[in-house]
This record gives sequence, C-alpha cells and structure tokens, in this order.
Amino acid sequence: MYSAQRVGVFVDAENVRYNGGYQMRYDVLRRFAGRSDGPLQRLNTYLAFDSERAREDYDYAKKSRAYQQMVRDYGWKITVKYVRRYTDENGVVSTKANADLDMAVDAMLQAGKLEQVILVTGDGDFLQVVSALQNGGCRVELIGFKNVSRQLQQQVDAFWSGFLIPDLLPINYEPRNDWGKPGSCVRGVCTKWFPDKGYGFLRFMNHISPNLWVTDPREPDSPYTSVFCHANEVAEDVGEEMLLNRETIFEFYLNESDQKDNGLVANNVRLAFGVNR
Repeated sequence: MYSAQRVGVFVDAENVRYNGGYQMRYDVLRRFAGRSDGPLQRLNTYLAFDSERAREDYDYAKKSRAYQQMVRDYGWKITVKYVRRYTDENGVVSTKANADLDMAVDAMLQAGKLEQVILVTGDGDFLQVVSALQNGGCRVELIGFKNVSRQLQQQVDAFWSGFLIPDLLPINYEPRNDWGKPGSCVRGVCTKWFPDKGYGFLRFMNHISPNLWVTDPREPDSPYTSVFCHANEVAEDVGEEMLLNRETIFEFYLNESDQKDNGLVANNVRLAFGVNR
C-alpha cells in the first residue's frame, strides 16, 4: 500500500535573504513542500535577530517580532540566530548570524523520521549533509535563488529555482499579480529559440503540482505552460546566448494570442530582477 512521504523543510533564511530571496513567502513554500500530499513532519527556519540593534531601534524590533509571528502562524518552527559583532585588527566591525551548523545538525537528527528533505539555501557547505541524508535513504531537494553552489545543485535529487515557483517571490511592482492569467507577470525560461525566424517559446510553471517532472506542456497533466515570444518583445540587453541558455530566467507579461485559441504570448521579456547574468 502506498504511503505518502514524510517531508522536512530546512530554511537557511539569511542565505536566502542575501541571495535574491528577500520577501520569500513561507505560506507558498509550505504549499510547495506539501505538493505530493506527504505529511509535513518538520518545518524549520533559522532567522537572524540583532538584539543590540533592537535595543536602539524600536521599529526594527517591532517589525522583526511581527515577521517572526507571521512565520509561526504558517506553522514553522523558528530558531533565532542572534547577530554577533566582530572587530578585526583594523577596527572594522562585521556582523554574523550563521545558522549552518544548527541547520545541518537538525537535518541529520530529524532525518530518521523523514523520507524527503527540502533544503532552502545556496550554501555549498551543505554538500556533505546532502550526501549523508541521501545515504540514509532520504530524497533531498534544493530550492535556491542567486549564487547557488553548482556542486550542491548537482548533488541533490532535484533543484528548483525559487524565482520560478509561482508566487514564492512576490513581484513588487505587481502587488495584485494573478500568476499565470492573461495580464499577469510571471518568470520562466526559454525552451526553444529560432534566431533566423525571430521568435521562440518560453515556458513557466503555471501552478504548484506533484507532476513537476512532466515538463512537456503538451501533456495534459503537466503544470507548465508554453508561451510564444517574438523577438520584438525581448529587451535589448538580452542576447541570443542568453535565450539559448536554459539557466537564464526571464520575467515577462502574459497576453492572449490573436492567432491561436487559448494561446498565450509573452510581452516585455527581460532578465528577471536579481538573477545572475
């Protein structure tokens, strides 16, 4: 008899925040983690808090605590990492709130009750943790934004760019964005481009689904949608090599096609904000 896999999620919040994932939505992340209906056994996130700053900045203290409460309301266990200050020999002060060790230890200790682990980070220091989890029988997935370790991407069982997961990262200038509907703004990749013809096709994840491996939009159970794109709609700073690189992430608007029933065309296609070029 089939038994849904027990899932554990571990979020390196500071790494995410400094690498393009600022304002990541924990409610959407929870939906993504539970897309296959497996019980969400562990939802752990590691947040930094600057207690010294909080004593002097009431606004910071208030917003930090309100944010922590919101994340808790979504069912997450928060481990607070207090910011520490270090002064070097030249008198330069630096701050640090590293959660790597806590997160690695928790993942290893809790893995015995899990079949699937999702790490949200880009830090290559987790490479050995991933190997150990896999050797213990866990399937390990990775979600990251910018500056994700190449080795880590190759080691995990699946890597998902957080930029491509619907609504995981809000589009700030479209606060009421209805992802995937005509008129909305989405992020996707170029799957085909014909330079001599001046057009190609983009693909985006239409909705969160257990069938993310069905990448052909022509399949009825695929959660992906293909969009026609004319070269005139592509920003000037986007070169042909970028269009032919499946790792380049684009941001674009969707509109209904005048030529094809139920078809979509891409408008104002540009490199996604904050994504490495």
